[in-house]
Amino acid sequence: MTTPSNGRPIIEIRDLTKIYEMGEHRVYALNGVSLDVHEGEFLSIMGPSGSGKSTMMNLLGALDQPTSGTYFLDGTDVSRLSDDRLAEIRNRKIGFVFQNFNLLSRTPALQQVELPLIYAGQKQRHERARQALEMVGLGDRLHHRPSELSGGQQQRVAIARALVNEPAIILADEPTGNLDSRSGIEVMQVFQRLNSERGITVIFVTHDPWIARHTRRIVTLADGKIVRDEPVHEPLVAGASARPSETALD
Repeated sequence: MTTPSNGRPIIEIRDLTKIYEMGEHRVYALNGVSLDVHEGEFLSIMGPSGSGKSTMMNLLGALDQPTSGTYFLDGTDVSRLSDDRLAEIRNRKIGFVFQNFNLLSRTPALQQVELPLIYAGQKQRHERARQALEMVGLGDRLHHRPSELSGGQQQRVAIARALVNEPAIILADEPTGNLDSRSGIEVMQVFQRLNSERGITVIFVTHDPWIARHTRRIVTLADGKIVRDEPVHEPLVAGASARPSETALD
C-alpha cells in the first residue's frame, strides 16, 4: 500500500474536555485532549472501557458537544453549533459505519445507499448510489435486501452509504466487530483500498490491537487523556497474514 501524503488538517482539536455531572461528582470523560488528523490519514483510536474513546467518537462525529475546548472539522468550528447545524454537518461532512450495520431490513442495497442523498436533497441519487456500491465491490448486489447478503456484504453496503455524500471523513465504530474472520478481512480490504487509492480519511474506533495494526496511526486513550500517539510503520495488509494468538497481541 502507498502512504497518502499528509495534506491540511481535516480535524483540529484543542484542549477538548467532556464532563458529566454524577450527583455531587464530576466525571471527566475527556480531559484536555488535543489532536490533529490530516487529509488522507487512516488511524485508530483505542483504549480500554472507560478510557474516553466512546466519548471521543461522539464528539468527532458531531453527535455531542464538548464541555470546553475547540473542534474544527474541515475548517468549521463545530464545538458550539446548535443541534440543527450539527445535524447538517454530520450529513455533509461525516460518513458513519457502525458495528451493527444499521440497515433497513426490507430495503434493497441501492435504496439504502440513496438515503443520505435524499436527506441532503441531492440529485442523481440513483447513479451516485450505484457508483458507491460498485466502489465497495457490490455492483452485482444493487437490488438485494439485507437478508439476501452476508454480514460482510451488509457492512459494505453500510460503507457505500457512508461514502455516497463524499464526506470529509469516515468514522467507523468497531466495523468488523460483528463479522467472522473472513468477512472482517474483506471489510478491512475495502477500507484500506479506499484510503490508499482514493485518499479518503478514515478513523477507526476499536478495542482490537490487531485491527488497529491495519491502520497507519494509533491514538491510545486512558482516563480521558491521550497517552500514546504513534505511527504504524508497517501496516498489516488485510488478508496477507492470519490473526496471531491473543497473547502475541499484548
